[in-house]
Amino acid sequence: MVDTHHEELSQSVGIKKACQLLGRPRATHYRRQCPSVVRAEPACRPRPANALSESERQAVLDLLHRPEHCDLAVHQVWSRTLDDGRYLCSPSTMYRLLAIQGETKERRLLRTHPAKKKPELLATRPNEVWSWDITKLRGPAKGDYFDLYVIIDILSRYVPGWLVAESESAELARDFIEDAIVTQDVDPGTLTLHADRGPSMRSKPVSQLLVDLQVIRSHSRPHVSNDNPYSEAAFKTLKYCPTFPDRFGSIEDARAFCGEFFEYYNHVHRHSGIAFHTPASVHYGTAEEVRIQRQATLSDAFAANPARFRHRPPVAPIIPSVAWINQPVREEVAHNS
Repeated sequence: MVDTHHEELSQSVGIKKACQLLGRPRATHYRRQCPSVVRAEPACRPRPANALSESERQAVLDLLHRPEHCDLAVHQVWSRTLDDGRYLCSPSTMYRLLAIQGETKERRLLRTHPAKKKPELLATRPNEVWSWDITKLRGPAKGDYFDLYVIIDILSRYVPGWLVAESESAELARDFIEDAIVTQDVDPGTLTLHADRGPSMRSKPVSQLLVDLQVIRSHSRPHVSNDNPYSEAAFKTLKYCPTFPDRFGSIEDARAFCGEFFEYYNHVHRHSGIAFHTPASVHYGTAEEVRIQRQATLSDAFAANPARFRHRPPVAPIIPSVAWINQPVREEVAHNS
């Protein structure tokens, strides 16, 4: 029925216009006008006159399989054989013969590097695990930057130390970390310091300091920002602050802004990760008193109007007792009954 209508329409407006109106490709129209053609089987490709004989092919494979050649790339084997005064075939033919044998994978003997171990850190009290990092702050002109060093306690989210410098320096990082440890009066052997793999983090002055102070050193895996989430989150809070400028006019401006920000962050900001307490309250052990006071306020509100809480006593948010970097997944072992 469609073919009949198409034929009638093509006689009046033409084949091209008819195909456009009916949404049919012209190739389909012309193909249906011709009787079906049975296609002949493709002729076998004749063997080239310059093709390698079976013995020559086997000689090439034996050459590639030699112990001194099995770990070399094809072009290495070809060039070495050519230096010895022999020519069997071209490198492309060698590749073609290897492909037929299914041996075109990496032939070279390469050194393998084991995957970096994923850091797994646990903190159950303040000053047990610190995370530190360095971020850039834009200066007054294009290409001018200041370096902001920040240490954060992963359990309390408290920032025990920060520093704005004109450039990144291993010696400056060493003094910065040492000052924070001394200020917090951290006992030797009780602190783990985690960082990424930046040059200052892996520098010899910082490494030697941590050995001298008996601080355990931990590093993120290469190119894995999720291994240092607390520092990354703190930098986002800083740079998404409504008053954070696009550029700082001077290093004094940057230091003044960071001084106000970290004072607010430690003592005023209610952090969602610690049940909306301030980092200083959790760090110095007053958060539980604040939570008891919150619970008393909620209990009084419930007693005054239970219906407002759907007759369910409200509970003040509980302060987390543990913080992780890459919490290990515990595999449940099924026991047969």
